Amino acid sequence: MIPVTRAVTRVGEHDLGVRGIDTSIPNVARIYDYLLGGKDNFAADRQAAQQLLAAIPDIAAIVRDNRMFIGRVVRYLTGEAGIRQFLDLGAGLPARSSVHEIAQAIAPKARVVYIDNDPVVCLHGQALLRSGDSVAMVRADLRGPEEVLGHRDVLHVLDLAEPIGVLCASALHFVADEENPYQIIAGYRDRLAPGSFLAITHGTSGETEQDDPDHAADSATYVYQRASAQLHVRSLPEIRRLFDGFDLVEPGVVWMTEWRPDPGVRPTGRSRSLRGGVGRKP
Repeated sequence: MIPVTRAVTRVGEHDLGVRGIDTSIPNVARIYDYLLGGKDNFAADRQAAQQLLAAIPDIAAIVRDNRMFIGRVVRYLTGEAGIRQFLDLGAGLPARSSVHEIAQAIAPKARVVYIDNDPVVCLHGQALLRSGDSVAMVRADLRGPEEVLGHRDVLHVLDLAEPIGVLCASALHFVADEENPYQIIAGYRDRLAPGSFLAITHGTSGETEQDDPDHAADSATYVYQRASAQLHVRSLPEIRRLFDGFDLVEPGVVWMTEWRPDPGVRPTGRSRSLRGGVGRKP
């Protein structure tokens, strides 16, 4: 298995400033990193994360539950569905129990490409990964399927003629309606081989007051207004629409903590946070 290794030196805010990267703007991926207990984040990211924690005290637990969902999906796809290559869109920084670690623990020859459009995330991610020929981190924007699937580093690792597991966890709710997330996903779907899978987690507006009693979605939307991308929560029917052209895997699009939970493992955050689902291209 290819290990994730911490770089001996870290890139400082001054170095990034010299390179023209504005670290004063909170970044979605680095906020996520902070909430997971990571150290690849800056003062603006930590301040935004603290605002999220003040508004939604269990937000870090929800982020951990999202990672647990990803783990269950990758184990299902690798162990039961026979998938041997993965494309992680909007991946952020590789964390503990990363996709390639989980997949390669089951299938040592599994291949993974991580995609993110943030230069700092990619700079750090490439330092954290010893990629070889089976794992890579690529700087690209998930909103451009042709760019992503045509990238030479993606094509070096993945074989588009074979089924791929596409992961899009906590990413599409940072794509605005006017950018047409449905068309974006269709762009990937139409280029994937039959037998490929799509997994999504997505923030939801909730159908009832009980779904979001403390208006966490509104609080998160407010905090992300100053971040590198804004939050756009969607209804359950809108999230299901993202799976058009895919056959949903049981139990369908549900609260992510309810998607094939591991026996004896309880969610760390609220049971109703993000919606999650997996679909298979026929």
